[in-house]
Amino acid sequence: QVQLVESGGGLVQPGGSLRLSCAASGIVFSIYNMGWYRQAPGKQRDLVARITSGGNTNYADSVKGRFTISRDNAKNTVYLQMNSLKPEDTAVYYCKAGRGITLAYWGQGTQVTVSS
Repeated sequence: QVQLVESGGGLVQPGGSLRLSCAASGIVFSIYNMGWYRQAPGKQRDLVARITSGGNTNYADSVKGRFTISRDNAKNTVYLQMNSLKPEDTAVYYCKAGRGITLAYWGQGTQVTVSS
């Protein structure tokens, strides 16, 4: 079975940092595009960052310069380094694995709370 397991969420003060990890199993990880999405209460789930199987990245404007997505194919893991965190970054963060335009898997999400 396909599994995406997020970790690294938690409570952090504004200006702080967190690194999220998403460990994948049940897929040939290296050929999947990976992404991080987030959903705040009452809001839709939005793309935060994406990294393709080839290593190309893109980011939501709201996180550019603060967040970095990376992947380690040897560990079947994608990361999201989050720096200079703001209260508006508070959300549940979800890991997504996708291939082509039809096949996708989602993790369960990990809570990130930015508050003093």
